[in-house]
Amino acid sequence: MQSSQQFKYTTLPGQDEGAEDGEADALSRSPTSITTSEIRQIRGWKVGTMFELKPTKPWRPPPHLRDGDIRLPNERYVYLLTGFVSLGALLFGYDQGVMGVIVADARWQELMRPKNSWITGAVISLFDLGCLLGALFLGTLADRLGRERTLALGALTCLVGAICQAAASSLPPLLAGRIVLGIGVGACSGGAPLYIAEIAPAGLRGRVVALEQMVLCFGELVAFWADYGFARLQSPDWWRIPLAAQVLPAAVLAAGCWWAVPPSPRWLVAQGRREDAREVLTRLHGSVRAGAELAEMEAEQRWERRASVDVGWLSMFRPPALRVTMLGMGVQFFQQITGTNSILYYAPTLFENGGIRDPSTRNLATGGVGIVLFATSWIPIFVFDRLGRRTWLQVGTLGMMISMLGITVLQSHAERHPGDPANFTIVAFPYLFYVFFNISWGVGSWTYAAEIFPLSMRAKGSALSTMSLWGACYVVAQASPVVVDKIGWGLYIIYAAICVGAFVFVRYAMVETKGRSLEEMSRIFGIEDKLVERRGVDVREEEGGNEDLTIRRTEQAKHTGSGR
Repeated sequence: MQSSQQFKYTTLPGQDEGAEDGEADALSRSPTSITTSEIRQIRGWKVGTMFELKPTKPWRPPPHLRDGDIRLPNERYVYLLTGFVSLGALLFGYDQGVMGVIVADARWQELMRPKNSWITGAVISLFDLGCLLGALFLGTLADRLGRERTLALGALTCLVGAICQAAASSLPPLLAGRIVLGIGVGACSGGAPLYIAEIAPAGLRGRVVALEQMVLCFGELVAFWADYGFARLQSPDWWRIPLAAQVLPAAVLAAGCWWAVPPSPRWLVAQGRREDAREVLTRLHGSVRAGAELAEMEAEQRWERRASVDVGWLSMFRPPALRVTMLGMGVQFFQQITGTNSILYYAPTLFENGGIRDPSTRNLATGGVGIVLFATSWIPIFVFDRLGRRTWLQVGTLGMMISMLGITVLQSHAERHPGDPANFTIVAFPYLFYVFFNISWGVGSWTYAAEIFPLSMRAKGSALSTMSLWGACYVVAQASPVVVDKIGWGLYIIYAAICVGAFVFVRYAMVETKGRSLEEMSRIFGIEDKLVERRGVDVREEEGGNEDLTIRRTEQAKHTGSGR
C-alpha cells in the first residue's frame, strides 16, 4: 500500500534554485521510497505543518531604491537592535537580583519553611543550573534556527518559568519554576551577546555589549527596588508580584525576535542566503562596507569548508579549537567565581554579618547595590573600546580583590564590636566592588567570549563559555550560604585569592582582540596555522578575494600568540 502523504520541497529565500545532488535524487523518486534521514537532509521541507521554526522571510532592499544607490551606515539601527535583544539581558539581571531579598524575608520563610541553608541555597542555585542547561541548548539551536529565533524560544521559556514561580505554594513547584526559568535565561544570556557581536562593526563591538550590560544592570536595579517596595506590603504573598512582573518583558522579547528582528548576517551566510545577508549588512553598515564584509564572511566559510573544520561538540576540546574554548570558558568562569553573585544574591546577609541589624536598612543598602550597578554600567559604554580587553580586566580584578579584603576586615570588626556605628562602613565595599566589576569583567568577559570563536564554532563556543559561567554561578550560589555558616568572613578571603588567579589568567593566557573583525579570529588564535601544520597545505584565499584558492606546501606554521 502506498501512502497518500505528499511532501513539498521549498527553496529557502536567498538559496540557489534547485537542490544538491543528493536532494535531487531523493526528490526524483516516489515519496514512499524516501528515507527519514533523506527527509531530514533536504533543506526547506515542511512535513505536515505550516509552522516553520527556522526564519524564511526574505530580506530585500526597499522598493523605492534603485540598483546602485549608495546606502549609508545606520548605527542607530545597530543600537536599536542591541537595545531590543538586550531585553534578554534585562531578564538575566532581574532574575539575578530578585530572589536575594525574597529568601531572606521572614514571611516567605514561614510559608516555604526551608530546612537549612543548603535548601535556601538550592532555591537560588537551581536557577543557575537551569541556565547551564539553557546555554547547552543555545549551542545547537542558534546554529539550526538562528540567533534571534533561539532568543524568542528562550523568552517563551522564561515566561512559563515566571508563571510557575509566582504561582508556587510550596518549595517543589517553586524549584521546578526556577529551573524552567533558568533554561530560558540561559539561552537568552548567551544568545543576546552572540547576536549583538555578529551585527556590530568591530569598532563598536565593545560598546554595544556594554550597552547590553547596562540593560542587565538596570534589570538588577529594578529587581532590588521592586523587592524593597513590595516587601513593605502587609500581605505574606507580596513576593509573588515581583516574580510575576517579568512575564511582560519576556512576552515582548519573544514576539519581537520572532517577527521583527532580522537574522544575523553571519548565520544567513552559513545558510547559503547570500542576498539576504547582503541586505541585512547594508541596513546595518551601509552598502560599501556590506560588500567587503560579505566577501570576508564567504571567504571564511569557504576556508572552513575546504579545511574540513570539525564543528562537533567533542572537537571543541581538541586542537585547533581547544585554545579558544579554554579561553572562552575560562574568562566566563572567572567572571563568576570571583564572587559577584555571592554579593548580589546574598547582599542582605552580607550587610547583616557586617553589623547592620535592622531589616529595612539592610534592604535599603541592598537597593543601593542596584543603583551603583546601573550607574557604573554606563562607564564602559563610552570608554571600554578605548583600551584593550586585557587592560580593563586587569584593572578591574585588582579593584575587586581590594573590595573583597575590605568586606573581610569590616565583617571581622562587626563580629568583635557589634553595635559600633563604624560597622555601616561595610556598605561602601560591595559598591566599590561593582564599580570595578562593571568596567571590566561585566563587559569584558561577554565581549571576549562572543568574539574569539571562528564562525563555524561560534554558537557552540558561546554555549560552552556561557555554560562555564553558569556552572561557576551555581557553585557560588549553592556554596556561599553554607561556607558563610562555617567560616563567616573567611569566604571573602577566598574570593580575594581567586581574584589573584584571575589576574594571572588575564595577564598570561589571554590574547588581545580589540578592534579585530570576527573573521580575523582564526588567524589571531593560530587555528589556521594549526590546520596548515596538520595537513601540510594552506587553503586560505589569496589577497584580493577574487583569485582561485591555492594549495601550497607549508614548511612550518607561524606561531600567532602575538597580540598580547
